[in-house]
Amino acid sequence: MTIIYAFLFSGSICLLAEVILNLSKLTPGHVTTLFSIIGAFLGFFGVYSKLIKTFHMGALMLISNFGNSLYNAGLTGYKENGIIGVFENMFSKSSLVISSTIIFSFIFACLFKSKD
Repeated sequence: MTIIYAFLFSGSICLLAEVILNLSKLTPGHVTTLFSIIGAFLGFFGVYSKLIKTFHMGALMLISNFGNSLYNAGLTGYKENGIIGVFENMFSKSSLVISSTIIFSFIFACLFKSKD
């Protein structure tokens, strides 16, 4: 049942993104940024942790989790080292995600031909 919940949650978020893209003049970059910011706000209000407990990997694999993880890393850094800790911890947590995205994007760009 967990797999079905994860699929339905992820699918509904993707459906929402497609609806936003089709009904507005926003670009995919705008929608990605919007979902990251929404994930950070949901993390701030404690909602995203409940979504992760309910939908497991369905909530962890979305772009909104990136915003949530940045928020949590910044909060942890603030508690440990003050305002400087926000930046230290946030960048250390997100560097793996950003680096892997760049590496895998380069590999896929080399392997597959883009459409004209």
